[in-house]
Amino acid sequence: MAAAITRSRRAAIAREASLIRKRCQRSGFTIDHIAAAIREELPEVTELEAWRMALGWSRADTIAQIGELYVADGLLPPGLSESMLCRWEHDPDDWPGQEYAVMLCRAYRAQPGQLGLLGRVRQLSAWSAEVIGYGRHDAGVAASGRQEGADPMTTDAGLPSVRESLQLALLAEPDGSPLVDELAEAAADHYHLNYSKHPVPVLFREVRAARTLLAGLLSPGGGTELQRQVGRLSGLLGNLAFHLDDAAGARTHLGTAVAYANRCGDTALAAWAYGAQSMVARHTGNLTAAFSYAERGAAAAPGGLVRAQLHAWALLPTLAQQGRDQEASAALDVALAELEADPVGEAPGRFGFDEAELALHQAEAHLVLGRTDQARARAEVSAAACTPATPGWAAATLVLAQAEAPDQPADAAQRALDVLDQVPASRLRATARTRLESLDGLLAARPADNVADFREALRTLPPPVDAYGAASA
Repeated sequence: MAAAITRSRRAAIAREASLIRKRCQRSGFTIDHIAAAIREELPEVTELEAWRMALGWSRADTIAQIGELYVADGLLPPGLSESMLCRWEHDPDDWPGQEYAVMLCRAYRAQPGQLGLLGRVRQLSAWSAEVIGYGRHDAGVAASGRQEGADPMTTDAGLPSVRESLQLALLAEPDGSPLVDELAEAAADHYHLNYSKHPVPVLFREVRAARTLLAGLLSPGGGTELQRQVGRLSGLLGNLAFHLDDAAGARTHLGTAVAYANRCGDTALAAWAYGAQSMVARHTGNLTAAFSYAERGAAAAPGGLVRAQLHAWALLPTLAQQGRDQEASAALDVALAELEADPVGEAPGRFGFDEAELALHQAEAHLVLGRTDQARARAEVSAAACTPATPGWAAATLVLAQAEAPDQPADAAQRALDVLDQVPASRLRATARTRLESLDGLLAARPADNVADFREALRTLPPPVDAYGAASA
């Protein structure tokens, strides 16, 4: 049996693994390659522990992720503890049972062999089809958590009901109140957390209606909370307008978001809105304005997640498009450091940020700078971290296709066809359409299998908004 590793050495290993992870991320390594690099430089680390370190997760993060998987499957959260996970990572004689091993593979998005579980756990399949029975509430609850035969509640139904409840509250409190402030915040939360679940035109209509309801309560001396929510709704409208390819409308809404964010002292919202303005300017080719907005956003951003987002989403791509390679790398270093320092490390929704989005921005920057291998690696990481057929998955898949186009045109075209098959035209954002058009240009001189099919599918794709102003949704 190997000699026990001291607590001080464990702390040193954690610090060194974090540095290895950052270095590998800058080089565009996949999680698998990062884990291998950690094990090569730190031979005391097991495969199971190395994978967690490659993700940048604490043991508490792993337990939380596994708990969420159980809940999503309609099961009671398990009794997994940090001490159990610690033993599995360090004790060669103590390994997880089959059920926990399956959940570890699901949480880490890894195969059993990558975690060192093959041969340790009998009859293990990382994507086991059998239903895990631990802690089931009752036999009538399906894996989705719904009663069999019950109609699923969709956010399509929930979307207009939020606006209707806000309207009813305003009828009861026509001059505003703390309750109205609270409901306005809840409505804005609902829209930003469910941003990617709805066709853009549908969500635009609902957010606009909610902002119109609140606008009647605004006054020069109006409450700070109400102004903050109007600013958030304006920011969402700006992002939605951008995804409808309305750059002028996006600039207007985002400018309003900045004004209200500054008025109520919400530095995080102001930083985000500046970042969105940088994105719009970059999309229209105005790199001078894009850099100016990015700098303002980075300067306004509080430390941690928001500052990481502004450096990765606004500064990194703008500097890459300007060909400022070293400064782009410095912006990425700041983003990685701020993300590592943040106690949570990710946040959901349109105002949020996570590793998948960071990997997407890295991939696009590498692509612009001509580093196709690194672009491909980071796009693969981003796509793997996203749910298939979502906007994030479509974006990462199309960036990956662009990176593959020079050497693997048939594969690139097939990826684009997969996006067009899985994402309805009404849900394709203008950014996805721009990436599709860019890919079309890259494949124009590279006849291969699937290319003609892709180009025909793109030619017949209906526009997001037609000549009469009607949205495809």
